[in-house]
Amino acid sequence: MAKIDFTVTHHFAAPARVVWDEMIDWPSHGKWIPATRVDVDSDGSQTEGSEIVGYTGFWKLMLVDRMRISAMQWDEENGQGTCEVEKLGPVLKGRAGFVVVPSGTGSSVEWFEDVTVPYLPGPLSPVVSKLSAQGFSLGMRRLAKIVEAT
Repeated sequence: MAKIDFTVTHHFAAPARVVWDEMIDWPSHGKWIPATRVDVDSDGSQTEGSEIVGYTGFWKLMLVDRMRISAMQWDEENGQGTCEVEKLGPVLKGRAGFVVVPSGTGSSVEWFEDVTVPYLPGPLSPVVSKLSAQGFSLGMRRLAKIVEAT
């Protein structure tokens, strides 16, 4: 079993609320996370307990990532938001999330993943963690182009 654990931090020129709104619009993740599509349940995708499913890859090489929102809060007074999801398996189990905070004239996002992959040999953990972090870094750069254009 492999343990995938990484944190990616990115600074945005856009205000925290603009970045937050884009990040909690789950279907829009496909615009900025490479090779990904996200479906949401019918109960509303922006509340604790809601379930979302991410699909990353192509055709038969598709990773299905089932998640349940375990915490989601926007703090209007401090202008920051926190979201955490529980990874439900069967491939990815654990947790992931992000924090959006004001930073200078813009904002900063810290995204973390702390998951296990039962079908992946443990010695591959460092390589897959690094590749995953690079993919999310690319996603943050693509998200910056979207939120900073508004």
